[in-house]
Amino acid sequence: MKTAAFEDWKRQAQMAVEAALEAWVPEDAPAGLGVAMRYGVLDGGKRVRPLLVLAAAQATGGSEGAAMRAAVAVELIHAYSLIHDDMPCMDNDVLRRGKPTVHVQFGQAQAMLAGDAMHTLAFELLTAPPGQEEDFELAPALSARLCGLLARAAGHTGMAGGQAIDLASVGKPLSHAQLRDMHRRKTGALLQASVRMGAACGRPDARAWQALSEYGEAIGLAFQIVDDILDVTQESSTLGKTAGKDQDSNKPTYVTVLGLDAARRQVQELHAQAHAALSGSGLAETAMLARLADRIVERDS
Repeated sequence: MKTAAFEDWKRQAQMAVEAALEAWVPEDAPAGLGVAMRYGVLDGGKRVRPLLVLAAAQATGGSEGAAMRAAVAVELIHAYSLIHDDMPCMDNDVLRRGKPTVHVQFGQAQAMLAGDAMHTLAFELLTAPPGQEEDFELAPALSARLCGLLARAAGHTGMAGGQAIDLASVGKPLSHAQLRDMHRRKTGALLQASVRMGAACGRPDARAWQALSEYGEAIGLAFQIVDDILDVTQESSTLGKTAGKDQDSNKPTYVTVLGLDAARRQVQELHAQAHAALSGSGLAETAMLARLADRIVERDS
C-alpha cells in the first residue's frame, strides 16, 4: 500500500473518531464534570486503539457503525486510565499530551470522577439497543461480546492488573518473563482487545480470529517496549509527557531489564511476528493493520 493512501485513511479515520467523541462525550455533565471529561479525551493523542478497531473491522467486513462505537469505547477506557495513572496516588505526572494533566487542571477529585464517568460511558455506548440510536444498530449478542472483550482487557486480568504489578514492582528486580507479563496486561491487553473488538464487528472465521489475536498480542507488547525505549531516548517536548519518569521512579522496564539494544531487537521480532500473523490470516484487506504495526514500532513519540 502506498504511504499516501494509508495517510489519507488514517486522517479520515482520526477525524471520524474525533467527531464521534465530540458528539458522545457530554459537555453538560453536572458541576463541570463534562468539561473535565472532554479535556481528558479530546484534541490529543494518536488514536492508535480506535484505528486498530476500525482497521480490523474493515479487514473482516464489519459494520462501520458498530466499529465506531467500539472504537470510541476503547479510546474512553484508554483516556480514563491515563487520567487515573497520572494522579499523585499512582504515577504522579503533571504533563500529558503536551498539556497539564487532568488532576493538575481540575483537581484530584474531579479528575477521579472524570475517569470514572468515562469508564462507564464506554460501556453505555456499547449497550444501546438496536433502533434506539439513529447512527447505528448493535445486536444484543454483539453488544455483549464487545462488552466482555473490553471488560476483560481493562480489568484485573488486563490493564488494571498490569498497573497493580507495575506499582508493586517499583525498586524491585523483575525477570524478563515477569516484565513481559506486566506489559502484556498493562498495555498489551487493551491494544489486543482493540483488534479483537474490530474483528468481532465483522465475520472472521476461526483462522482469521486467531491470526488477528496473535497480531494484536505482538503489537500490544511492542507498543509498550517502544514506550520504554522512548522514555530514555526522547525529550519531554517530543513525547508530550515527562521523559525519564520510569527511570527516575526506579520502575523496571525493558531497557533496565534487557538493555537498550536488546529492547530494540525485541521490538523488531514482535514487528515481524505481527506481519507473519497477518500473512497467515487468510484475509485480503490487512494493509491498514500492517501499516499500523509499522507505525507503532517506528514512532518517535
